[in-house]
Amino acid sequence: MNHQGVSEIFFEESYTVPADQTAKSLFARLPHGSGYAERLIECLATGYLVAVIESICIREMQLHVDAAEVVVGRTIRIDHRAPIPPGSPLRLRGWVERLGERSATFRVEAHDAHELVCEATVTLVAAERAAMESRIAAKVAALRQEPPAADLPQ
Repeated sequence: MNHQGVSEIFFEESYTVPADQTAKSLFARLPHGSGYAERLIECLATGYLVAVIESICIREMQLHVDAAEVVVGRTIRIDHRAPIPPGSPLRLRGWVERLGERSATFRVEAHDAHELVCEATVTLVAAERAAMESRIAAKVAALRQEPPAADLPQ
């Protein structure tokens, strides 16, 4: 990871909320949410807001890591302060607030035309790709050997 390059990251990004990223739309697709999705509001789901913020931070950090590294998320703290209806343009501004040996913590703010709608911190890690792929492969192999969920202890 290029610490100098990562330390200088600052972004300003625009994002318009699509109609299919509402809480109602997201929860309708989830097994535990489909029963009450219709009672939710037509505003940006917090899960999608997290994904938008994380994807921008990863894109920016990815520019400063080696080909043998992959950027992965470690911690996300988000304060979703206000509703964001579909079609709303968001202005996202972020910068690196703290650097570690292999990590960077971003501070991100999102505003719509009316107010601050989100504050977040995102900590990403530049991990060795081969090590991450090996860990994933070990878990996939273990999944193939596990008994069906009905047989697992409660």
